[in-house]
Amino acid sequence: MIKRKLFGQHFLNSQSIAEFIVSEAQISKNDIVYEIGTGLGVLTQLLCKKAKKVISVDTDENLIRKAKTAFFEIDNLVLKSGDGFKKNDTFSVFVSNLPYSKSKEAIEWLAQRKFSHGVIMVQKEFAEKLVAKSKDRKAISIIATNTLEIKKISNVGKNNFSPPPKVDSVILKIKKKNNMDKKLISTINQIFSYRRKTVKNILKQFNKESEDEKRVDDLTGDEIVKLAKQILEK
Repeated sequence: MIKRKLFGQHFLNSQSIAEFIVSEAQISKNDIVYEIGTGLGVLTQLLCKKAKKVISVDTDENLIRKAKTAFFEIDNLVLKSGDGFKKNDTFSVFVSNLPYSKSKEAIEWLAQRKFSHGVIMVQKEFAEKLVAKSKDRKAISIIATNTLEIKKISNVGKNNFSPPPKVDSVILKIKKKNNMDKKLISTINQIFSYRRKTVKNILKQFNKESEDEKRVDDLTGDEIVKLAKQILEK
């Protein structure tokens, strides 16, 4: 368990919550499901009953070995060890109890991927950050709300995990709206490093001109994305 904490991951130990997540994922027999964080396989085996195919990835090789032994009879399951965010599998549905330390990376990765919808479990504070408004927004808020429809469907107490985390979690339903490439994501992150500057002064950093005296907090999410695209224009 100590090694698992290094990954920022906590094992879901509630069968009823696992069943709820899989039900809310609305998986059909035509769907390929991508799961990051195989863990003990509490979600994995349920996903396999619904999907055409399940690709489940975990950074811990020992857990993958155990899963291969436990689920050897499941013929629509592909188990892989390694970083799930660095693999290039095609999928239609994404389901994950996301490692807390990887939540931001996960959203930026999902922003770049083509898929239909999914269900993710994240730290409560991170969920609030994703849908934050105005001055509470971060770059990840803009990236998330521009590329995904996000709906909170349930709170999950810390006692539903082993080892228990220090914070509660939230289950979110996501639906893909738009794709965003790596350069655009990077530029939005850069804009937020200048958030106290005016648009005029931000653009000056990139050798571009504007008379707009608004600050980042005064802009809508769409205007921030538009500003990022303007910066990237040659």
